[in-house]
Amino acid sequence: MFFKRMLYAGVLALAALGSARAAQGPVQLVVAFPAGGPVDTVGRVLAAQLSKQWNRPVIVENKAGANGNIGAAYVSTAPGDGSVLFLTSVGAVAISPALYKSLPYDPVKGFKPISKIVDNATVFVVNKTNPAVDAADFVKRSRAAGGPVPIGSSGVGSIPHLTLEMFADATKANVMHVPYKGAAPVINDLLGNQVAGFFGDVPGLISLIKSGQLKALGLAAPARLPQLPHVATLAEQGITGVQTNNWYGLLAPAAMPPALVDKLNADVRAALQSPDVRERLAQLGCQAAPTSPQELAAIIASDRQKWSDLIKRKNIHMD
Repeated sequence: MFFKRMLYAGVLALAALGSARAAQGPVQLVVAFPAGGPVDTVGRVLAAQLSKQWNRPVIVENKAGANGNIGAAYVSTAPGDGSVLFLTSVGAVAISPALYKSLPYDPVKGFKPISKIVDNATVFVVNKTNPAVDAADFVKRSRAAGGPVPIGSSGVGSIPHLTLEMFADATKANVMHVPYKGAAPVINDLLGNQVAGFFGDVPGLISLIKSGQLKALGLAAPARLPQLPHVATLAEQGITGVQTNNWYGLLAPAAMPPALVDKLNADVRAALQSPDVRERLAQLGCQAAPTSPQELAAIIASDRQKWSDLIKRKNIHMD
């Protein structure tokens, strides 16, 4: 048995080495969202650091559409030699399985988890002219409004949409969901006062909050953020049960051998320990959060159950 285990380990090591030698060209870091968004921004920070460590280009490839499903489908059938990697938010692997009757990829068997990259808080923002002082005050004002208050999201079944559903359940706020195709158009309309609010990832909103262009009313998070110390959590305002973490994680195609997964995990951990990377991520309002492949797999499974329960209860679907 001992010799069999040693032989198996040797085969895996040789396979990983062979794969690495076969893929010395550029690495595609696929981001399933448009350029300029929060996932893309974090991806470019990670890509720049890995390029230094590997002494080979790591190029962000934006394959946007269908709540991340287009990029996910592309990566799931890619070679397992390390030439294609997938930086994803929670959606493609933990939300889409409940949101769609069928997917062009297997969200469980189509990928090998490598590591979580960052944790993200969700923040509720409104136009700077909105008179509400916090989320609890916003709820009171919505109830006194003549009709439902429009709240934008980046799409049906997105984290902003699901957070809004949780918020409405917890507060009985008089709100109406307005889905958009991505975060950028929602933010543009919020700046123009065309919608009344938005639950979004802090990295995509922190600069607008700090510049005063948007007003942050509350965090759907367990604690305040050092970058936004003045923004109270929803729980601090008496709104319980509304916490979301739209983490970003690095996945590999299903064909990647275990030894190469472990090697990439070690490299990603080293990248996230870089002082420059940690400082840049902190400036974006997110926190470096490396995990083992097994820990990321467990997080995905837990979130898949959590979001599936909410989606079924609220009868949300895309097809």
